Amino acid sequence: MSLNETKPLKTLIVQYTPRNERSNTKKILDAFIGEIKNSDIERLDLVQDVPDLFLEQNLAAYIHRNYLGEELSSEQKNSLSKMDRMTTQLKSADIVTVAFPMNNFSMPAPVKAWFDSVMLKGQTWDVKNERYTGLMNGKKALTIVSSGAIYENGPMTPWEHALSLAKVEFQFMGYSDIRGILAGGMNAGEDVKSLNLEKSIKEVKAIAQEWTREK
Repeated sequence: MSLNETKPLKTLIVQYTPRNERSNTKKILDAFIGEIKNSDIERLDLVQDVPDLFLEQNLAAYIHRNYLGEELSSEQKNSLSKMDRMTTQLKSADIVTVAFPMNNFSMPAPVKAWFDSVMLKGQTWDVKNERYTGLMNGKKALTIVSSGAIYENGPMTPWEHALSLAKVEFQFMGYSDIRGILAGGMNAGEDVKSLNLEKSIKEVKAIAQEWTREK
């Protein structure tokens, strides 16, 4: 790379779309990817590469390393290896897009496990001057969610804990630009579904163009 060339952006796509081509979430995500310019793309499929849960061994290793600053044994390091890999992958990206369907009013378990895996103290957030501080400043995050019902307005608005939770997670990690798309009504009539899909696709295309166009 010459001195006059700029390094391309890196976009990380984190998706949980187990219905594959039938997935309404995937249709919106594909529209976003199709508009990406001037950015390398890396994918993480949470259906195929399921994040680890914090259980007894790896939770203890995380506390000893990230909170107490202790050296870990090979076994302890291995227990955190998948979390460390996913965290390093996230930190290397300028843009992250997480796409998933709403499950029972919130995010599916593998998506929550991914957030738990990458929200590691000293890596994507820390404590400075007795305050929580996000370490992902200058980066952008987009969450794409589809839902059977409509939660953007009306009596079911308080039941929505998918997109709202993802936004809080990214905010805690210090992302500078956080966007969200909630395509509701996917189990409604075909007219409502088509209208909301079209609206969401238009919105994600505009975001991709804004974020990845040549400066």
